[in-house]
Order: sequence, then structure tokens, then C-alpha cells
Amino acid sequence: MSPDPGPGRRLGVDVGEVRVGVALSDPSGVLATPLVTLRRDRSGGEDIDALAALVAEHEVVEVVVGLPRTLAGRHGPAAAAAAAYARTLAERLGDGVPVQLTDERLTTVSAVRVLAERGVRGRKQRAVVDQAAAVEILQSWLEARRRAR
Repeated sequence: MSPDPGPGRRLGVDVGEVRVGVALSDPSGVLATPLVTLRRDRSGGEDIDALAALVAEHEVVEVVVGLPRTLAGRHGPAAAAAAAYARTLAERLGDGVPVQLTDERLTTVSAVRVLAERGVRGRKQRAVVDQAAAVEILQSWLEARRRAR
């Protein structure tokens, strides 16, 4: 885990093939909440621009991008894509806001399960599952940061 940039909001990002789920922490870095789902734009970078705008708007001090791994802990093609996405975002943000990668094993599975338990299914679930996965990613990161202090 990299050095803690101090107090302030964090942004959690779940990068998917079609959508990018985004979550935001409270200013004290205790609680992650869903923020928005962006459409992935592989050619024009509109999703990266939108994330940069959210970072500025919410005065984010750190961005956490989920790094998908297999159950065996290996990195596959999805992990390589997430790492490339994080690098592109880091370049767009510059040195002021660090972009971290964190293990996101089973976050989408967990998010789908929680949403189903709450009665959210089908098209409604697809609309929010990426945000819910981003919340899982960010909340895990926040808790790991607290334990490391």
C-alpha cells in the first residue's frame, strides 16, 4: 500500500468492458457510497475526462481502481486492461492525485448478490451493479487504510 495522501475524499473505480462504476468516500474516508456509472469510451476517452472532472469537483485526494484477479490470484487480460486504464487515468490527472490499484476479486459477484437480496434484478441491476462493485472496492481500500494506521 502506498503512502496515505491524508484526509479527503477517495474515488473508487470498477472498470468493465462496457461501463465504469464510480463510488465516492466521505471526506473522512470512512464510508463509500455509489456515485455514477459511466459508459466506457475506448476511442475518445470521454470516461477518463468524466473521471477527471469528478476528481476536481469532489476534491478527491486519491483514486482506487479495482484490479481483477482470478481466484488463484493471477492476473489475466481483464487485469491488464484495468492496469492500462489506471495508467491512462493517472496520466490525465497528473502528479497531484495518486491512482492506486487494488485487488477486486469477486466484488461484482458480491455486488450482484447484495442487489438481488434487496430485490434489484434485471435491467435495474445492470444499471447499478458497477457502482455497487466500485463501493465494494473503495470500502475495502478504506478499511485496509484504517487497519494500516
